[in-house]
Amino acid sequence: MTDAGGASGDTEVSRDEAAGGSPTSHLNAADNGRTVKGRTVHSWRVAFFALALAGLAGFAAWALLGSQLLAVRSVVVAGTHLVPASEVLSIAGVEPGTPLIRVNTGQIAARVDTIRQVRSTQVTRSWPDRVVIVVHERTPALAVPAPGGGFDLVDGTGVIVLWAAARPADLPLYPATAPVALLSGDPDLGAAAAVLGELPARLRRSVESVTAPSPDQVTLQLAGGITIVWGSTGQASAKSEELTVLMRTHSHYYDVSAQGTAVIK
Repeated sequence: MTDAGGASGDTEVSRDEAAGGSPTSHLNAADNGRTVKGRTVHSWRVAFFALALAGLAGFAAWALLGSQLLAVRSVVVAGTHLVPASEVLSIAGVEPGTPLIRVNTGQIAARVDTIRQVRSTQVTRSWPDRVVIVVHERTPALAVPAPGGGFDLVDGTGVIVLWAAARPADLPLYPATAPVALLSGDPDLGAAAAVLGELPARLRRSVESVTAPSPDQVTLQLAGGITIVWGSTGQASAKSEELTVLMRTHSHYYDVSAQGTAVIK
């Protein structure tokens, strides 16, 4: 016998199946719909941010390179005492209105460095619209007799900084044997200037002239006819201490060029 109830349960078709689907297929369809919608929203967001970034990049490029918002409006010169600021500005050649990003600071510094009294130059951009030029000038260290009279005041590398009719009291005489125009980079003059720079202030003020037949034979002439053979640069502290003791003898000749074997006369 056949169970009528069982046969009916085996052959019954649900409404979902009759409609051509199942509960699982409906869930999958809903998930697919949400996925497509999510992808669409994500794509719009990506496109929006991409356009926004492109716009910002374009504005930044325009502001830096093409507009007057970040262009040179002023040039400031600092550190000048010997060189007129107007001369620095003229040689620097910074054009007003130039986009600040296009200002070549290295080229400007190189042009300013061609001024004889300038030792080095630092150029910086000061946003949003300023260029700052800081000049480090040469400092006279020695007075060299000039061919036509007076004195050429040279720095420690032999470069002529100024001319003076009379020797300044704070600059020792350097009686060079070579023409002053050839003293730039001279090692003997460089050694003489270096020794002066390492002397104690009290002794430095007493130096009237300095000679240097060679870099290791720097000799100082002090007021009162006192001669000090200093020798080469270096060991300045030890030489100064030794000289302080020796000068108590009130001699007129001191040789401290070789430490520990001082000579007095």
